[in-house]
Amino acid sequence: MGVISVLFPEGSKGELLRKVPPSEPDFFVDLGLDQIVNTLTASREEEYHLRVFFFLPLQDIEAIRYRQEVMRDLEDENLAESIRTFSQGMHAVRTQLALSKKLYYKHNKEGWLLEAVATYCETVEKLAHSLSSSAIRSRGLCAFREYLLGYIRSSRFVTLKEATEKLRRDLAGVEYCLIIDGGRIKVRRYEQEADYSKEIAKTFAKFRQDAAKDYRIQYPQRVEMNHVEAKIAELVARLFPEVFSSLEAYCAENANFLDETVATFDREIQFYLAYLEYIAPLRRKGLQFCYPEVSDTCKDICAHETFDLALAYRLMSEGKMAVTNDFFLQGKERVFVVSGPNQGGKTTFARTFGQLHYLASLGCPVPGKAARLFLVDRIFTHFEREEDIKNLHGKLEDDLVRMHIILTQATSKSIIIINEIFNSTTLHDALLLSREIMERILQLDALCVWVTFVVELASLSDRIVSMVSTVYPDNPGVRTYKILRKPADGLAFALLIAEKYRLTRDQIKERIKP
Repeated sequence: MGVISVLFPEGSKGELLRKVPPSEPDFFVDLGLDQIVNTLTASREEEYHLRVFFFLPLQDIEAIRYRQEVMRDLEDENLAESIRTFSQGMHAVRTQLALSKKLYYKHNKEGWLLEAVATYCETVEKLAHSLSSSAIRSRGLCAFREYLLGYIRSSRFVTLKEATEKLRRDLAGVEYCLIIDGGRIKVRRYEQEADYSKEIAKTFAKFRQDAAKDYRIQYPQRVEMNHVEAKIAELVARLFPEVFSSLEAYCAENANFLDETVATFDREIQFYLAYLEYIAPLRRKGLQFCYPEVSDTCKDICAHETFDLALAYRLMSEGKMAVTNDFFLQGKERVFVVSGPNQGGKTTFARTFGQLHYLASLGCPVPGKAARLFLVDRIFTHFEREEDIKNLHGKLEDDLVRMHIILTQATSKSIIIINEIFNSTTLHDALLLSREIMERILQLDALCVWVTFVVELASLSDRIVSMVSTVYPDNPGVRTYKILRKPADGLAFALLIAEKYRLTRDQIKERIKP
């Protein structure tokens, strides 16, 4: 049987990941996905190298459902806790195994390898028993449970466990005496000499009153032998050659004791645990997450009470709540044109749209009460960037070059997200260029979100839906951060805001009169 994966169903392209780890996608920063992935992998990246899993979206509906099933199972806190306990045990195994490789003295190294195997056997058996009593339903976890139960009954595991237990008993039975004479130490077998410490403690027990202060020096626990301890261990090994010869043979035979499927599970399951732990505090605050319905053929999409996950996480640390929004496209609708006053949540809406589709392609629950999304092949973003003096492009030329690359590479299954393009040119030129690009996007039949001040774009086609960021009617200077599906009115509310703060032309002239 090949290695069982809880991330990639049999026949998927999980093998590609192991050979060529992908790098962070170009759009991650624009969509805030870099913040999400950096935060949720921070405590695990050094040990598990999880980021790579978040850089590889799935292109198969069944593979997405496969992950959604596992994620649903892990919503059971008892199951999740038993797996976290398993991961802690495997962490201890790796720590002990690392010591067995990096320490200097032979018997010290062998002892830590023995401890690593003992911890491993205990950890694996405990997980097998936990899974056997859990009501799991996902294909991934069921397949792993079946494998694990077979593994702990296999002759390979049983032999390893029995050999480990016997060797530990044999070593625990080694008793010897140290005779210290000045700077010399002699080692000999223990010959049933009386343990006077026990006799003394028994004699004076009747005089014991309150607990006395312990004046004994507490020595720190060390994992590494010093040269004196190593020499004593060598002399003890000479006194008990059979036991230590068995230890040497055991270490040579079991140097590669880790089962590949078990080790793979330990790493891959962190993908699910890390994401669920990331969204848990947001759920406790009342924000909802759902498992989206994903299609690779139907572009009728929607999301209810959704939000920008990166922003929500940041606001949570400030004691604030994210504002939720709804959206939908149906029939031949393909493009959202988002307009409205500045700082009203337009860019956040665009990021949310991209985040939802990307997280759905990873098989993760997405922000919102319910969602139906499209499985895209690629996501392209055009957000404003600082000018790069090295490429000798002006701002307008740079915008056009970047859009040309996007339109050349995008397909009908892509998502294109554009945020405030052509700000460096006149309104007339911005409208002319924007119309040309919009026609290309409509020809591609790609899904698109376009945040723009050129509101005329919203009326170019019945395939375009206008979304507007809103303000409070009685106080236009305050944003609601709600993005509503309604015709673009072209109002930026600049005059009302200027009047509120007495910054209109007439008000300023009045204030500077001599």
